[in-house]
Amino acid sequence: MSDTGTDSDSHTGTGSGTETTRGSAGSDGNTSYGHKPFKRSRSHFADRITADGRDGWPVEPGRYRLVVSRACPWASRALVSRRLLGLEDALSLAVTDPIQDDRSWRFTLDPDGRDPVLGIRYLSEAYDARERDYPGGVSVPAIVDVPSGKLVTNDYQQITLDLATEWTALHRPGAPDLYPEPLRAEIDEVMDGIYQDINNGVYKAGFASTQEDYAKAYTALFARLDQVSARLADRRYLVGDTITEADIRLFTTLVRFDAVYHGHFKCNRNKLTEDPVLWAYVRDLYQTPGFGDTVDFEHIKRHYYQVHTGINPTGIVPLGPDLSGWTTPHHREQLGGRPFGDGTPPGPVREDERVTPIDQV
Repeated sequence: MSDTGTDSDSHTGTGSGTETTRGSAGSDGNTSYGHKPFKRSRSHFADRITADGRDGWPVEPGRYRLVVSRACPWASRALVSRRLLGLEDALSLAVTDPIQDDRSWRFTLDPDGRDPVLGIRYLSEAYDARERDYPGGVSVPAIVDVPSGKLVTNDYQQITLDLATEWTALHRPGAPDLYPEPLRAEIDEVMDGIYQDINNGVYKAGFASTQEDYAKAYTALFARLDQVSARLADRRYLVGDTITEADIRLFTTLVRFDAVYHGHFKCNRNKLTEDPVLWAYVRDLYQTPGFGDTVDFEHIKRHYYQVHTGINPTGIVPLGPDLSGWTTPHHREQLGGRPFGDGTPPGPVREDERVTPIDQV
């Protein structure tokens, strides 16, 4: 795959995956959003967990813990992949509070404010266990080695590809092939444009510190969205006739579009609901097991509007948009396609991993 995740397009406070910098006591790094040039940092910890363990981290059931924020689109990719591939028993899950403080992602949703498996209060503790005095930010998704408590990787671009290709021995029966080898070149090409202009593009617009930077990002974003809309007008999925990694990466941005990016990030040429093709496409995926059942709109809205105080200083969280449309008919099945190829849908969501229902947001 092309190295689309390690270029220089990001904000210092929202780096690889969704990242926050660690400040000194009493400081508030959240106010910097929208006041610094946007630069997406490289994934500093890029070890891979592989079937042959060539980086020293072999695939083993129960050894690793995936740390995510349900607010983060980059972490949400891993949530979707894990569900579709049936890796819930093999790779345990830690979910952080959507609201960060200056020590970054924290486990305040858990009893006593500690992750029950890792025994830590902050994800930064796993970073420190791996590399003391690491100067960068703390990002999700992250995979932590449970026995040592050390961070293994925060390479958000590679994590999901490895779940699809290196963890195959632990996939559920009927798991889909999310990165089919014959289509990888096309998938990579499609994902590259989506990453540059859509996944990253909304952040470039939202965190722009000049009118010129904002206008450039805004223009590229909607040009790419128009291109993707045209591509999907007569095909159900982005590449081939089944769900692939490309669809997962597009979905996690689109599902947040009207709730946060349209208003909070000023990506307001039109709402997603005003594009008939993209609105039907994202509803189709949302209603597919493994996608919508990982989405927590409450976490999403609280994170963006309450953490980015440099953009939204009041911290007021909007009551809208109306979410009831997500469960309405999409009619995309008329285009054909087989969501899981020769496989089957994932089973029911585990009770301890259920998200906030949309009628309660």
